[in-house]
Amino acid sequence: MASVLVPEQNQACADSCSECVQSCNACAYQCCLPANRTDCARLCLDCAAICQLCVVLLSRGSALAPDLCRVCIAICEACADMCERSDAENCHRCAEVCRRCADQCRKLIAASA
Repeated sequence: MASVLVPEQNQACADSCSECVQSCNACAYQCCLPANRTDCARLCLDCAAICQLCVVLLSRGSALAPDLCRVCIAICEACADMCERSDAENCHRCAEVCRRCADQCRKLIAASA
């Protein structure tokens, strides 16, 4: 999903955050169906919202993006932990994507230090 509008050094992280938005929204929808997974759905929606905001700040080249990436790491890890406890395939996929997003955010923070 490369874009000439996103600063090159932010592209991998923005792409990973964007994928996380999509995966978390899909997982949340699937987790709304069984009543016992509503906590997972809520956390996935929160994660999607933070990742979407990361995409916005990264695409602007905002100096605040690394700070938001720290929050993004925390929520992606929490979401992945919850999704990994589920036996649903959509949750396992979401967990993988959240872990990749957290890793990309860590790389961006390290590169900006």
